[in-house]
Amino acid sequence: MHLIALGANVSSPLGGPRVTLEAALAALAAAGLPAVARSGWWRTLAHPAGSGPDYVNGGAVLEAALPPGEVLARLHAVEAALGRRRGDRWGPRTCDLDLLASGESVLPDAATVRAWMARAGAARMEAPPELILPHPRMQERGFVLAPLAEVAPGWRHPLLGRTVAEMLAALPAGALDGMERL
Repeated sequence: MHLIALGANVSSPLGGPRVTLEAALAALAAAGLPAVARSGWWRTLAHPAGSGPDYVNGGAVLEAALPPGEVLARLHAVEAALGRRRGDRWGPRTCDLDLLASGESVLPDAATVRAWMARAGAARMEAPPELILPHPRMQERGFVLAPLAEVAPGWRHPLLGRTVAEMLAALPAGALDGMERL
């Protein structure tokens, strides 16, 4: 089981963000990563504030007997096919597909994941040089947890010991402000 987050806030050659994300799910299925569960779509304010149009976000559970690195490679291929060009870290995106977790995998190891989770200040803005699972910021992000709670509320973070539903409930007041189910 692979958990992913989907997001977009600008149009692709296929159309607006929702159309693009629906196409991403179809492309993932064609690439051997069918969604066995998917959330509804959510409107989320761009982060940081003022950095672009609002996002459309969602979550999905993919079923495939593939290692996490291969899943990530296929996610990136679908992003590229839908017009994603990597540039600004939090710039506008036609399609953003994030691998959040792969079953109970902790990659590359628990110490590295914990170190990325503990980063503060400017270090939080850096992208890791390797695949880190579970995603080191998923437990802090309402735009990830709210959709994910629709499809995998009982998935338990292997390092934190909390389920998706528990992580969502533990978000600070205001963490879901500006989010709306579409």
